[in-house]
Amino acid sequence: MGCSPRVIFQNIPDPLIKSVSDYVSSPIGVGILGLGTVGQGVVRILADSAEMLERRIGRPVKVVATAVRDLDKKRDYLPAGVVLTTDPMEVLTNPEVDVVFEAMGGIEPAKSLILKALRLGKHVVTANKALLADHGTEIFEAAREAERAVCFEAAVAGGIPIIQALNVGLAANRILSISAILNGTCNFIMTAMTRDGKAYGDVLKEAQRLGFAEADPTMDVDGTDTAHKLAVLVQIAFNQTVGTDQISRRGIDRLEAADIRFAGELGYVIKLLAKARWRAEGLELRVSPTLVPKGSQLAEISDSYNAVRVEGDAVGDTLFAGRGAGMMPTASAMVSDLIGISIEPKARIRASAELWKSSGGTTPLIGVDEHKTRAYLRFQIPDRPGQLAYLAQILGDNGISIASVIQHEPEAQTGTEVAFVSLIIMTHMATSGAMRRALEQIRKTCELRGEPIILEVDGRTGQPN
Repeated sequence: MGCSPRVIFQNIPDPLIKSVSDYVSSPIGVGILGLGTVGQGVVRILADSAEMLERRIGRPVKVVATAVRDLDKKRDYLPAGVVLTTDPMEVLTNPEVDVVFEAMGGIEPAKSLILKALRLGKHVVTANKALLADHGTEIFEAAREAERAVCFEAAVAGGIPIIQALNVGLAANRILSISAILNGTCNFIMTAMTRDGKAYGDVLKEAQRLGFAEADPTMDVDGTDTAHKLAVLVQIAFNQTVGTDQISRRGIDRLEAADIRFAGELGYVIKLLAKARWRAEGLELRVSPTLVPKGSQLAEISDSYNAVRVEGDAVGDTLFAGRGAGMMPTASAMVSDLIGISIEPKARIRASAELWKSSGGTTPLIGVDEHKTRAYLRFQIPDRPGQLAYLAQILGDNGISIASVIQHEPEAQTGTEVAFVSLIIMTHMATSGAMRRALEQIRKTCELRGEPIILEVDGRTGQPN
């Protein structure tokens, strides 16, 4: 005899909702999947702050069981009496576990285990932005059927409470735009390249040595990690479900030190920005290296720090900044979710039920060619009369207005070889499609050394739009 999942899992008693007498005496049981850097951070906070947490929640918190890959690996933080197992199902089926922390990362087996945890009546706390970005619909459908909460404050910007800020603190606003630095690895690299004038490859090696970059940093430096986080923010801020493949993205892995130097001469620093902007026609979403004015809020975010600038229709501009990754900031965000689930389980269940719904926002996504931006353009052109005029004509024919031009001295030359000069053009606002068409024409008809360079310029500079 078959039953729908909704019938099977509806009305499972929530172990966190107790009678007054049970509430005071019964501990909240925590199960942890993955006891690496973040998992150990969670255990450390729960142990070091046990008395404070009990005062805030009204009940003690107990780590009941953890699932790991290697039982013999040395761990600095593991309370006595905790069940340590290589079988995650021993954690999920443990009757003392009320809340499951997913700290494994990756898509599988994390996704399957989260779905099983929900169907077994457990609440879930996760920091898995990739899973939420591309599989959020499935995860939150399971949460609705099981009437359980999935909380994910740590999935975006580490210890910065941006999810709670969007859900609660800015709930009275229509969000108009988000501009954010969301990857600490990229920001560390960009800061070092700007400060020390070093090449990208050299700084990446240093970041890996210091632990700010993974051995394989591809998903960080090509913009994928930032796109995952932007997809999560878009769900919260705009009630819109988007996949990572729907976000235009470009990383920092092809960025040249020369452009950082020239940007500095123009009064800018370059940051990898995640941007979401509401327009009457729809949503603009992209991740790209962007020139940000020196002295602005985002320009001052350095090293591995993250920042999220949110514009609301009522509140105006707000900025949230702090450590975006690491053991303790990420664990702090996860434990804050535990506190929220413990104090207000019904509210957290209700909030989860509204996320990643098939009937959610239907705002169209604006195609890449229709994105509006100011641009930094760099060309290596022959040092001959008429070159600038010809480039300016092509830009003008495509509806692109020039804001300023800088031309550097010719490079050193030998014999009768033609010298090439660096020409930097700053534009006013135009569509990405117009920029693309102009650059295609310039490539075909102009004598250039190397490919033209195009970078976005943050629009909040006082320039005409």
